[in-house]
Amino acid sequence: MLIGVPKEIKTHEYRVGLTPSSVRELVHHGHSVIVETLAGAGIDFGDDRYRAAGAEIVGSAKEVFDRAEMVVKVKEPQPDECRMLRRGQVLFTYLHLAPDPRQTELLMKSGAVAIAYETVTDARGGLPLLAPMSEVAGRMSIQCGAHCLEKIQGGRGMLLGGVPGVPAAKVVVLGGGVVGTNAARMAMGLEAHVTVIDKSLQRLKELDLQFGAELNTIYSTVDAIEEYVTGADLVIGAVLVPGAAAPRLVTRAMIAKMKPGSVVVDVAIDQGGCFETSKATTHDDPTYVVDGVVHYCVANMPGGVARTSTVALNNATLPFALALADKGYRRACLDDAHLREGLNIHSGQVTNKPVADALGLNYVPAEVVLRAA
Repeated sequence: MLIGVPKEIKTHEYRVGLTPSSVRELVHHGHSVIVETLAGAGIDFGDDRYRAAGAEIVGSAKEVFDRAEMVVKVKEPQPDECRMLRRGQVLFTYLHLAPDPRQTELLMKSGAVAIAYETVTDARGGLPLLAPMSEVAGRMSIQCGAHCLEKIQGGRGMLLGGVPGVPAAKVVVLGGGVVGTNAARMAMGLEAHVTVIDKSLQRLKELDLQFGAELNTIYSTVDAIEEYVTGADLVIGAVLVPGAAAPRLVTRAMIAKMKPGSVVVDVAIDQGGCFETSKATTHDDPTYVVDGVVHYCVANMPGGVARTSTVALNNATLPFALALADKGYRRACLDDAHLREGLNIHSGQVTNKPVADALGLNYVPAEVVLRAA
């Protein structure tokens, strides 16, 4: 198979779909790889390293899309990229379609086979291709939130962990999954007072056993969210409904009751965000203020630590990329129910139910379209 890697074009996105090591592995399996020039240059993966791994360097994204049988990316394709896709071409990347009807429309119109990292599952019910970026984003959320709490950034002028004789900041994490767990771990490491709110008692018990008395765990209700959010200095939105739009847990009224200079970090912004006041921002202009509360809603947070993120992502995606290349997408998806869950769009049809439900579109099961292909 001929696999193509274009340069990411989203603002300050330096991640790349395949590392030189992943390229070498694909070439070792008998496949050909073309990489757009400078695709990995921002994280010290220069063209020479790709050539040494066996890739051909090409001069434009158009050539990548024109020639490749499978395109491997990181971020969702932008409109110009969607228009370069063709019928039957495989796209393997993050999509986050539920809050993005325009991208969904363009992918359906292209006729391409779009497989989303974020809906691929595993035998334990997890999301193995989302997990690495969730780990990064969870850890970054505290780093970014602590920075936003500085006075010059518009925050309250608080040090997250305080100092002897001065209270530490109160950090509230909404959601106890991969993002929430990593956020809590980092915040506790900085000696903040940390509360995790989740609707799963089992997950709260697991967090209690993992972190002990240093972590406060609270069952999720509207009352609990309002009480803890309005009293917090930093709130991390870490909720996820796989494939679907994020639930809006924090209302504008709750935001208005928070202390001036408090900070919210919405890690769920890729799926629409879990604060009513959230809107996507970029690394260029990451924050805005609503009712005196600083909002950090960067939609590609892990892009800020692009080298770590790229290597972590490739560790997880490479086995699936190899399966798609070795077997072809149809056989790979039929053989692996977990990879099949990643199929979101196939030849103009929506094959992921949460996406179809969120956008009011007709749903066709992935197995049906694959057997008919």
